[in-house]
Amino acid sequence: MRRFKLFLALLSMLLISLVYANTIEFDLSDTHGNDHKLSDYKGKWVVVNYWATWCPPCVEEIPELVSFNDKHQASDVVVLGVNYEDVAEVKVERFMKQYGINYPVLLAEPDTYSPLGKILGLPTTFIVSPEGDVVYKKSGVIDAAYLEAKIAQYQYALGKVVVN
Repeated sequence: MRRFKLFLALLSMLLISLVYANTIEFDLSDTHGNDHKLSDYKGKWVVVNYWATWCPPCVEEIPELVSFNDKHQASDVVVLGVNYEDVAEVKVERFMKQYGINYPVLLAEPDTYSPLGKILGLPTTFIVSPEGDVVYKKSGVIDAAYLEAKIAQYQYALGKVVVN
């Protein structure tokens, strides 16, 4: 029975990855005017978090993203925040300083669609594999444990050893 449950879990992870797997690209500027392309991070996991300064759930998850970034920034994962509102850059920079955001924040005009997929509400987070494929999407608050688990599940489904 345990093997059957493990088989079902692996099968579901593979099916999820096939549903979401589509190589994409974007080119956005950060608050300092530096361009960031998704392809710049090929070979690393990329967590792309769409948020806004006016969004309480977005503010709630910032400490988790900061913590996750602290743990992984020197190795295997890049966190990119995408400010998804029409607001002055100086307001975004003040917000970043106030909340201790330690990862790049890119600026994007709000739209229902992003290069990564549909944005139906904020926050929305996409996880992009080292190969450049969107493998997970979640609308709503995320935490570091969720990100760790999703990356580990995908690696496990592909038969890669996960060491934390």
